[in-house]
Amino acid sequence: MERMKSTMVADKRPLAQHRAAPRRPISLVMVFLFLVVLGGSTGAALGHMTVAQAQTQQTPDEQTAAQEPQGPETASELPTPQVETVEAETPCDNVEVTSALEGDDASAVIAAFGGAEAFRAHVAAGSAPCVALDDGDWPWLVVNKHLTLDPVDFVPENLTAPDRRITSDSVMRAEATDALNELIAGSTSEGAGDIAVTSGYRSYGLQQSLFDGYVYSAGREAAEATSARPGHSEHQTGLTADVVPCSGTCLTMDDFGASAQGQWVAENAWKYGYIIRYEEGYTETTGYSPEPWHLRYIGTELAKAYHEGEYHTLEDFFGLDAAPDYQ
Repeated sequence: MERMKSTMVADKRPLAQHRAAPRRPISLVMVFLFLVVLGGSTGAALGHMTVAQAQTQQTPDEQTAAQEPQGPETASELPTPQVETVEAETPCDNVEVTSALEGDDASAVIAAFGGAEAFRAHVAAGSAPCVALDDGDWPWLVVNKHLTLDPVDFVPENLTAPDRRITSDSVMRAEATDALNELIAGSTSEGAGDIAVTSGYRSYGLQQSLFDGYVYSAGREAAEATSARPGHSEHQTGLTADVVPCSGTCLTMDDFGASAQGQWVAENAWKYGYIIRYEEGYTETTGYSPEPWHLRYIGTELAKAYHEGEYHTLEDFFGLDAAPDYQ
């Protein structure tokens, strides 16, 4: 038993000695690292708290602006661009137009403008300065109580006699004569009846004599409603004809409007390049009483545009002022 006790005592001693053994001291390096880690975590936490507190003091718009990335600063004033002024071109700057004008070819001029309606529109808008409506050499010539022939004693060239005329001095410009011959033939072939020319080109001197005669017999006001002053007459252009109906014998101009020929001409003259210059209901524009017998040649292209556009005066067709009285 004692031997066993001594043995037990001997076995316990190492255990007692182990418990009483002193602990190892903590390294200074470990303490330093611990403090560094602790300090970093605390600083980050404090930093987050500071930001959160600042955000709670901002308005929602300020918070949104703070969170959005900021772009580069914009200039308060943009520089004014330097734009070079370039004068707009007109159809008259087109080489095809200038060439056609130099070649005295009316159809070529109209085609170079892009057709009759484009030509009319440019003239009416004032964007065709190369087209002079007072130039007697062209079929688009306009003569009225505001516009005078230039020169005032203008004499057309290439005057020829129509096939069917009453007076031997009834002549017209060649292109107008040719078109009128076709018109007269068309009226006959379509059963409307025969037509004859009673008055064509009139010189400045002849128009002066006729106008003075009307003034003498009817007074100036009545004369100016039915006859033009010299230099203002369409007859002086060589592009105009006064016509009468014929059936065996020929009647007067006053008979033309109500005749079968007159009705046919009112519907078909445009096909041959002619218009009725002084229609009923437009005296306030033209300055003249209605004259259904007074046919004016403007060429087939323009006459077609005139008809399709439902125009009734050249003044409206070319965008001109009404001319009821002399200026």
